[in-house]
Amino acid sequence: MTGAAEGSESLREAALSIYDAIFGGQDSVEIDGETYPVEKTSKNNLLSVRIDPLFFVEQNPSKSSKWAEMAREGHQIMWVMKGRSYLARVMDGKFLDLKRKH
Repeated sequence: MTGAAEGSESLREAALSIYDAIFGGQDSVEIDGETYPVEKTSKNNLLSVRIDPLFFVEQNPSKSSKWAEMAREGHQIMWVMKGRSYLARVMDGKFLDLKRKH
């Protein structure tokens, strides 16, 4: 998951695999032959996977955003982040590249 992969199809594939692991209750996920643990964030106990420099994390349902409300309603939402930037979202199994011009 290097810089070249972030905007490519491999990001989509990795995100969907990690989404399945997070919402499927798995302990780890294999991406490109490497195994990464599904961990809980220290602050909010959210399920996440880190593949530097990327961070994959489920939506925090206790926030006040529309995404948190959707998570409370039962939608499964995961964000792909690099630093503080949102690169992509997977909601209910559908990947959306947030950096692509629509």
